[in-house]
Amino acid sequence: MTYHFPKPKSRTEAQVDFRQPTKEDGSEVWKLVAACPPLDQNSMYMNVVQCDHFADTCVIAERDGKMLGWISGHIPPESSDTLFIWQVAVHSDARGLGLGKKMLRELVARDTCRNVRQMETTITRSNEASWGLFRSFARDMNGKLSDAPHYECEAHLDGRHATEHLVTISLPRKALRMVA
Repeated sequence: MTYHFPKPKSRTEAQVDFRQPTKEDGSEVWKLVAACPPLDQNSMYMNVVQCDHFADTCVIAERDGKMLGWISGHIPPESSDTLFIWQVAVHSDARGLGLGKKMLRELVARDTCRNVRQMETTITRSNEASWGLFRSFARDMNGKLSDAPHYECEAHLDGRHATEHLVTISLPRKALRMVA
């Protein structure tokens, strides 16, 4: 899917293309995530596997061959109506253009997500950018957002990482039809 920003005012608002990743994209995804603190950086191998095994539920945003955005996600085997978003990365050159939300819309519009009725992700309380993105997406989709502690600092993360809150967004069928 290709989006065209209305009347580009600058180079940063030019055409952005969205596509599924391939395993060849793994190292560039890894570099993008490294350039987007406070995101946790996983191994390059893991990003290659995500691009290869989960391409249907991951998206790359690029302009003129430069990777500007990445979302990794998957549909959990025990929850076929749920799209779990693992990570959202937007390059500093593309921040403020709504790219994160456009990538989320691209994902829920895919045939792979035809049975998806809710989106989940985990977010630490301090990650204001992610909270803003998912609250805005829920509003745009007329969805209901709820959250609760899920991966707790002491119980699950050996006190080495802030508690991750499970954020759930209901995705009404009508809103999903409008995206597709």
